[in-house]
Amino acid sequence: MRLLTLVIAIGLFPFLLNAQVIDVTGFGVRPDSYEDATQGVQRAIEACRNKPGAVLSFPKGRYDFWPTKAQQRNYYISNTSSEEECPSKIKNIGLLFENMQDLTIEGNGSVFMFHGKMITWALDHCDKIRLQNIHVDFERPSMSEMTFKEVNDTVIIAAIHPDSKFDIRNDTLTWYGEEWRTNHFHAILVDDEKGMETYSSWGPFLKSKATIIAPFTVKFSGDFSKNKFAKGQVLTVRDPVRDHVGAFINQSKNINLYNVNMHYMHGLGIVAQFSENLHYDSVTVAPTEKSGRMIAAFADGAHFSGCKGDILLERCHFKGLHDDPVNVHGTHLQITKIINPTSVIVRFMHPQTYGMEAFFKSDSVALVHSPSLQIYGYNIVTNAKLISEKEMKVDLSGPLTAATKIGDCLENITCTPNLTVRNCRFERTNTRGLLVTTRGKVVIENNVFFRTGMHAILIANDATSWFESGPVQDVLIRNNTFEDCGYNSGEGNYTIAIAPENHQPADKYWVHKNIRIENNTFKVYDYPVLTARSTNGLSFVNNTILNTGFLPAKAHRASIVTNACTNVNIKANRFEWPQDPVINRQNMKASDLHSDIK
Repeated sequence: MRLLTLVIAIGLFPFLLNAQVIDVTGFGVRPDSYEDATQGVQRAIEACRNKPGAVLSFPKGRYDFWPTKAQQRNYYISNTSSEEECPSKIKNIGLLFENMQDLTIEGNGSVFMFHGKMITWALDHCDKIRLQNIHVDFERPSMSEMTFKEVNDTVIIAAIHPDSKFDIRNDTLTWYGEEWRTNHFHAILVDDEKGMETYSSWGPFLKSKATIIAPFTVKFSGDFSKNKFAKGQVLTVRDPVRDHVGAFINQSKNINLYNVNMHYMHGLGIVAQFSENLHYDSVTVAPTEKSGRMIAAFADGAHFSGCKGDILLERCHFKGLHDDPVNVHGTHLQITKIINPTSVIVRFMHPQTYGMEAFFKSDSVALVHSPSLQIYGYNIVTNAKLISEKEMKVDLSGPLTAATKIGDCLENITCTPNLTVRNCRFERTNTRGLLVTTRGKVVIENNVFFRTGMHAILIANDATSWFESGPVQDVLIRNNTFEDCGYNSGEGNYTIAIAPENHQPADKYWVHKNIRIENNTFKVYDYPVLTARSTNGLSFVNNTILNTGFLPAKAHRASIVTNACTNVNIKANRFEWPQDPVINRQNMKASDLHSDIK
């Protein structure tokens, strides 16, 4: 057996042969000591510099990281926090890898336990990095959780999770942690038995009288008559400010994550920003079963902003998140000034995204009319620089078109990746499962989307709200299973939504192109399955749609809605419904839609 194990190890990890192994224990780091390992580990990281093929090894055990002696960097990170929410962009980083090449970080199944508010690990301007076999968690997550034991209109008795530190002052319960307290409250209600998350409120508890009646047991006396709380539900509460992220990959390339388990992340999640060629294999964002916790991610699971090359997610698992498991997008910057025919000032428009370099020399860009999302010109960047936290000056190789005007947007179309998501599982999130806005080739196959609160898959694109770009041109969604998704979406509870925010559509211009949805199984409790807007080339073929009865269906309505689309093909699908399926065609000619559903 030992020989077999050795043979397998050699087969799986040939890079370990003849590699220089740098053991963190040689730098004063002791596993299972509960001591602060931050400085010792950082010294070990530095010892790996200029050693191609080196392996940074953590003998299996627990390693603790505190913010007190952590590296600090001023990071502007996409989709995180506004100036008002978080004026300082100084971040604490537990394990910081800067300008490193050709390195493997081997955790050997170790637990990295973090304290306070931190970015757990960061890869900044790195190339060819492999991070593997680690478990990441927080001693005191910035998420507080309590389970309802008794519920009526005037009294709730709740069991507080032991990891959720609290205090009661003047009859009011306060959540606190290591050098922080919750000042604003965002609450999600978890029904673990049903695998559902729904929006809720801390308001009635903030107004109630709190009394400790037993260890980790609190009685709340107040008015709960307007809330539909029930015994066994878990209320999860956090401060909404994203002052850190779970992990950060910045302007790096050829990054591999293997068997990386993020059991809790404070802030946005694993954020990859302007990075290239990212492979996530067997990455898990979920609480450990023994923890008894419901939530593993303060917000998103894996967030990709302005990336390029190939993004591959396979055998990943996302469970227990307060926001989207996966979001892939670029950023529209608005033209605020035309300096001359080849130079413009552009501005970050969403308050939570700014301060990063969004354009680089030789990047290709598209000119976009914001209300219609119509692309009307292309150009190449010759120079780009930040002139303030919110603005960039961009010089172009050719003159702007005559149609260019203030308020239009510039999109970086070089920083748009190909995306493959396969053999992954998405579950127990109150929002979407997968957001896709990239013009690269997209393949979504052999995944399970189980009871996502909103659309399992959303293909958006906008230049007026989040300013997340851009149009898709080649999307294949096949052999997936979707079950009971969309229960938080009201009347808009479509499993898949193709929903560009083109508020003033241009005549004969379609935002998205070439989307094929084939050979999937939709297990749905309600009639809606697919909604699509402004798409040229949409195929919904050979899919099976089953009625689960999980929740009561609303009145019989359209299963498929197509609005201002063309070249739509809906054929050979099997609907098992009490009533015949309906297609709702809007702002289209009859010749735009080909279907065997009458």
